[in-house]
Amino acid sequence: MNANEATSSGPAGDRRQAKARRTREALAEAAVELVLERGLGDVTVEAIADRADVTRRTFSRHFAGKEDAALDFTRADGAGINAALRARPAGEPPLLAYRGAVADYLTDRQTPGWHHRPRLRELYAVVDAEPALFAAYERIRVDAQDESVRIIADRLGTDPARDPRPEVVVGAAAGVLTAALRTWARGAGTDAEDLADLVARAYDALIEEAAEAAAPDVATRK
Repeated sequence: MNANEATSSGPAGDRRQAKARRTREALAEAAVELVLERGLGDVTVEAIADRADVTRRTFSRHFAGKEDAALDFTRADGAGINAALRARPAGEPPLLAYRGAVADYLTDRQTPGWHHRPRLRELYAVVDAEPALFAAYERIRVDAQDESVRIIADRLGTDPARDPRPEVVVGAAAGVLTAALRTWARGAGTDAEDLADLVARAYDALIEEAAEAAAPDVATRK
């Protein structure tokens, strides 16, 4: 073990990591609060840092800009879903594995997703209406989906550069999740449990539509 490894491991390293995580969460929460209070255009990085009681320099160690800070929940969601996807049973079909991973993440009680936090539903609605936030959201979403594609490709033992299946599976499954999130954001109420149920029904709809679309082909081949 070298000196750098020694300083980053053990109780002292754990405390530093925990402190950094708390700081990042405080900045993200401050960004969400301010965007919802003032609108993105009237929020500055300095205001976010002040609300979180840290310096502007500390903010820059965690985020590239105010949009990234306000949307950190999206990055956390993507990472959580991908972690759950890696843990799904090896023999599970890819689409069902992704669906199961989303359900695992949304209903995890030990590490609740960001959708359980107050006012996140409001922020989803703002993302749809604010171009800069929407662009940042899309960048984060694409990064998470690229990782999902790699995970699915590993499960299938294939090269995603040559085999379109991982990209198709993730594109369809993540698209269903995005549609459900947008529907949830526009709906009445604030219960996070509504989201898990809505996502489950959305995946059911996809599977039913795919089955109906395949039925004529099956009949023709017969």
